[in-house]
Amino acid sequence: MATLQVRDIDDRLYNLLKSAAKRQNRSISQEVVTIIENYLNSSFPLKNATLEFLSLTGAWIEEKSADEIVDDMRKSRTQSNRFGENNGLFD
Repeated sequence: MATLQVRDIDDRLYNLLKSAAKRQNRSISQEVVTIIENYLNSSFPLKNATLEFLSLTGAWIEEKSADEIVDDMRKSRTQSNRFGENNGLFD
């Protein structure tokens, strides 16, 4: 196995790493390897980042074109008389 040596880690970062390792009952070395593995496994490779993002956001894929969607919206609108008068301003 390869050996990785990291130099000049500030005390705050080292203490955070040490605390995380202790919570998981691991050595600091084991915790570093776990963090690196988790990062690399979750970050690479994305075959299609756009589709992956859309699947996470709950977006839908529409078969209609934008023009068809706008036409449907316009057709579904009705004249409103919500103010009770036909004065032309809000009709």
